[in-house]
Amino acid sequence: MMPTNARLDTPSPTTATAAAGTLNRSLTLWNSLTIGFATVSPVAGLYAIIGVQTVVTGGGWFAALALCLVMQMLVATVYAELSSQIPIAGGAYKWARQLGGATTGKYAGVIYVSSTIAMLTTTAYTGGVWLALFFGFDSGGGITLVLWGAVFLLLCMVLNLVHVNVFKLVITLGVYAEIVGSFGVALLLFFFFRQHPFSELFEHLGTGTAPSQTAAFLAALAVAGWAFIGFDACSTIAEETHNPKRMVPRAIFLSLSMVGGVVLFNSAALTLSFNRDTLVNTSATSDPITPVITSSFGAWAETPFLAIVMVAFLACGASMVQYTSRIVYSMAREGNMPTMFSRVTTSKIPRNAVICVVLLAGLGLLFGLNDGAVATVIAFGTGGLYAMFAMTTGVGLYTRLTGRWNPALGELKLGGLGLAINVVAFLWSLFEFVNIAWPRGYAVSPDAPWWQLWAVPLVLGSILGITTLYVMIGKIRRD
Repeated sequence: MMPTNARLDTPSPTTATAAAGTLNRSLTLWNSLTIGFATVSPVAGLYAIIGVQTVVTGGGWFAALALCLVMQMLVATVYAELSSQIPIAGGAYKWARQLGGATTGKYAGVIYVSSTIAMLTTTAYTGGVWLALFFGFDSGGGITLVLWGAVFLLLCMVLNLVHVNVFKLVITLGVYAEIVGSFGVALLLFFFFRQHPFSELFEHLGTGTAPSQTAAFLAALAVAGWAFIGFDACSTIAEETHNPKRMVPRAIFLSLSMVGGVVLFNSAALTLSFNRDTLVNTSATSDPITPVITSSFGAWAETPFLAIVMVAFLACGASMVQYTSRIVYSMAREGNMPTMFSRVTTSKIPRNAVICVVLLAGLGLLFGLNDGAVATVIAFGTGGLYAMFAMTTGVGLYTRLTGRWNPALGELKLGGLGLAINVVAFLWSLFEFVNIAWPRGYAVSPDAPWWQLWAVPLVLGSILGITTLYVMIGKIRRD
């Protein structure tokens, strides 16, 4: 058992760690905050799901967004507690390893990497739509959309391999684009182009493909989960942040709070400004946002609006590549992945890890060859992260109760309130994971194959099965 006064803030001195390169501690609180903000992304978070939400639920999903945000703030609190005591590259993977042991760390790392890559794939798939529209092409579907998603991923990779100051600039521009493109536009729509009363926010629930209001609300909660993931990116870059024990928890809270407020307000403004026919006739891969902007502000607004959204998506995608590559880097440093992924360039960038992440996300884009798989792709990118939230909060709760982790030793001290928050956060994460993974025939095309319905449990089950086999073979070899 690990004593409660054990040091938990330095990497374990493995051979892999000694051989690995070190990261450059060059990020300020503002940089960490902007990376977290860009990763959660109000634009990517809301614009990526609004088509699926309206098709499946019909409307009235504002309450689901609000509930999801409140519960995610509790999860973020647990992450803030852990990061205030264990500020190491890899975030939740490293916490699971140091608190739960090497085997727990292996499972956490595999789930974390696979789910964040799926999250990146989803962002590239939806971001490719906006990239195509900006350059004047019809995003189409199938292979066309996959190709645009691949171009999007390549741009994100380049942004991660250039000098860190260029990366910081793009992320900062992305945040400004978010402010103008989501909050600014939403303000104008809300005050000058509102078509419906506020009651519209809670109407039409269950008028989509969902068979009832209860089914529609649960589906809305599942899809809304996508809008509030990514805040943990702040914890995976802790080794590149100045004074991380104080700065990283602040960045986690601030990024999720800011994004959550913008998403809720933006969602309300768009819903109250939509023409009802636009909502009814939308599809999961269509863009229902731009027509609202052009009809409200005029045709001149289309190109600048598309540019703003495209920059926001690119900042989101680039920050996701950085976020995931640091998990890969941390796992390689511990010997749980090939050590080549722990090497860094002279500019302190884990180039091999970045390339690996982009290639794997590119392979995931192949799921998008089927137009009807959009809801499945989003579930794919969301379900794994909620499995990781459940695992992290679960490990935190178990080690807190057994004395293996003493939160009072961290910079963030919540006392007994921390335990209550941890319990609720774990139960919520577990519920939301099951809710996301639940097979919903009405959320996919009528002729969808069976594996689309069961995609999340099938893939995660396969990943856990392969990891278990790897762990067992490792034990046999050691014996």
